[in-house]
Amino acid sequence: MASLDDLVSYLDHELKTTSIPDYPGAVNGLQLANGGEIGRIVAAVDASLPVIQKAADGGPGLLLVHHGMFWQGAQPVTGAIYRKLKIAINAGLAVYSSHIPLDVHPSWGNNILLARAINLKDPEPFFDYKGISLGVRGSWEGTRNELREALEEILGNKVHVCPGGSERVTKVGVITGGAGSEVAKVAGSGVDAFITGEGPHWSYPLAEELGLNVFYGGHYATETFGVRALAESISAMLGIPWKFLDHPTGL
Repeated sequence: MASLDDLVSYLDHELKTTSIPDYPGAVNGLQLANGGEIGRIVAAVDASLPVIQKAADGGPGLLLVHHGMFWQGAQPVTGAIYRKLKIAINAGLAVYSSHIPLDVHPSWGNNILLARAINLKDPEPFFDYKGISLGVRGSWEGTRNELREALEEILGNKVHVCPGGSERVTKVGVITGGAGSEVAKVAGSGVDAFITGEGPHWSYPLAEELGLNVFYGGHYATETFGVRALAESISAMLGIPWKFLDHPTGL
């Protein structure tokens, strides 16, 4: 068993939980405590009811997620909200959520891990968001189709491509998740291809007009990297088991 308080202090420090800006509903950090000890780590993208139901088996543990329980803000503790809390509390399952702090982390971050997976050269921070760099960019040599194929192999699903730019790709920006609405700002940053998870419909025709290749890899699929890497790191540090609960949304 490991101390929940000690692990939360470690995560808050390493992820800079209190200093990195985020959407208020993210509620980064410990969202639900347990009795104070954890014997296992469960990683998942979303703290949804099906995930919590699956994570509850196995004794006291920590559910480490990217999207936490409070995205819709304050709600009555009824229905699915009540069931999630009751199941987790009865199982001794604490919940820790990290959204943008995990996205941008230099070692465990969704952005840097996806960038490394596609062999992005000389990755550097880019895209200012409230004083932090929300993504990474770097050099990549190949065709648009070769980049699509590489992404589909890594992500395990079909990647939707807006072929707005040149067939030859040399400079790629990566912001995982739902950053497709930022195509205008990304196009002005000097990249010729942008990898993200999803975007609104209008982001596609706008990218065409701006001459930007956009690769929509899926919100869920582009954000499995961080929780996996973080859970594996904690497991090695504390000597407790971990597993990843895959519950894809297809979005």
